[in-house]
Amino acid sequence: MVSYNAGIVCALLALCMVVPSLATVYTVGDTNGWVTNYDYTTWTSGKTFVVGDSLALCMVVPSLATVYTVGDTNGWVTNYDYTTWTSGKTFVVGDSLVFNYASGHTVDEVSSSDYSTCTVGNSLSSDSSGATTIPLKTAGTRYFICGIVGHCGSGMKVAVTVAKASTTTPAAGTPSTNTSTTPSTTTPATTTTTPTSTNLSSGTILSPIVAVLAMTWFAFSLLVLS
Repeated sequence: MVSYNAGIVCALLALCMVVPSLATVYTVGDTNGWVTNYDYTTWTSGKTFVVGDSLALCMVVPSLATVYTVGDTNGWVTNYDYTTWTSGKTFVVGDSLVFNYASGHTVDEVSSSDYSTCTVGNSLSSDSSGATTIPLKTAGTRYFICGIVGHCGSGMKVAVTVAKASTTTPAAGTPSTNTSTTPSTTTPATTTTTPTSTNLSSGTILSPIVAVLAMTWFAFSLLVLS
């Protein structure tokens, strides 16, 4: 009889260890992560969060922005190789360019074709203040020339390729065993966590605790009666 009861107790204790494993790890925003301009109310709709579940927040952590002075101490002048100046530099979203120059020059942002042919008069933007700051807000290649006729052909032209800022996914709650990271040159990497179980009914909120207590009490009773 004692051996029979001991077997039941072992089985009940094993079951008690399995029940709490039904917890779900939710990645907030799924593949979008924790970002602005996203409807998290819609994301929570239809989900049932219970005791034991956890939330994982995936977010973009911006790197420290860098301010580049174009041409360094030479500034924005003629007869200077700005292609060599950009070589070896990594420009990312959040950085900025500072053009320092004397009167008689401008900083014009132009299209790729106008940059190649040094065409003036079709600038996307232009400044002649002598100290022009260009924030690099988006990824892609930006093209700049001096809008004074002949200056672009004399070297006052620079093309800057801007990359996406690096991203990181900090750990939160219980990490999932199923993750996938998809890096891209234009899209921040995100982590998608596949929940181990979904849409648990509200009636199961206390079920793991109740089950553990009930089974422990039953197992103790069997030992006492034996």
